[in-house]
Amino acid sequence: MGPVSVTSVGLDIGGTKTLGLAVDGTGRIVAEVRRPTDAGPAGVIRTAAAVVAELRAVTGEPLAVPVGVGIPGLVDAEQGVVRHAVNLGLTGDSLPLRDLLSAELGTPVTVENDANAATLGAVAHTGHGDLVYLSIGTGLAAGLAVEGRLHRGVHGAAGEVGHIPVDPQGLACSCGQTGCLETVASGSALAAAWPVADDYPAQALFAAAAAGDPKAIAVRDRFAAGVAAAVRVLCLTVDPDTVVLGGGVAQLGDPLRVAIAAALLDQASRAPFLAALDLAGRLRVLPSEVPVAALGAALLGQRP
Repeated sequence: MGPVSVTSVGLDIGGTKTLGLAVDGTGRIVAEVRRPTDAGPAGVIRTAAAVVAELRAVTGEPLAVPVGVGIPGLVDAEQGVVRHAVNLGLTGDSLPLRDLLSAELGTPVTVENDANAATLGAVAHTGHGDLVYLSIGTGLAAGLAVEGRLHRGVHGAAGEVGHIPVDPQGLACSCGQTGCLETVASGSALAAAWPVADDYPAQALFAAAAAGDPKAIAVRDRFAAGVAAAVRVLCLTVDPDTVVLGGGVAQLGDPLRVAIAAALLDQASRAPFLAALDLAGRLRVLPSEVPVAALGAALLGQRP
């Protein structure tokens, strides 16, 4: 590849892979690199540096540009510090990721929670500035954009809808509460309710339900109702124009949107107030090939 006008780099650091993008000033992706993520503080830094080095080789540019990072866990965006990213082996003291990676790369680095980074990527891809990105993965959490800007909250907890208790008689949640939405409306909850031998319980469940299996239909509908409850809470709180479904379970694509929309329509059939808000009509699933978290991370680097 010949020289290109790269203005920022975005890294989506996940438990299994790290995706890196080189992006120009219009938000166009000009290069993309994936590598397995090495666990632990040193492994995360090593993997990120290797991805940037490969992007430099692919683009033929030194990439002395800002680097944005989206990473799971509790992220202090102002300080660039990450805590409790368990799937990355970051379980001890806080990791000053911004400073360590900036020293390694020789460029400015911005660090953000991965759901928030994905929210910015979804805003850029859809063109909707008032947007909720609902990540349905191992857990359940949302990123909130208001007029195109992230809303994190005073403690960075805005959008932690998965930890809203909805069933006092429900299951214990990892957060210490009981009956949280995450215990019924997350990838881990779905896997527990529909255990399979392979790594794709969501696909297996929806396929069985589509084939008419009564038990699968019941499990699918309970899961969809839980996600619909999260959508309802978010829409009644921030009233976004669009709710983008993301995370690992969203790899199901439109069947997921249809199931959640059906649950929302069922709820609205008994509540004219909800019916007037057209919550089901706000749902959207982006194509699986759109790397919203890495794209959003790259856009972080372009912001003042």
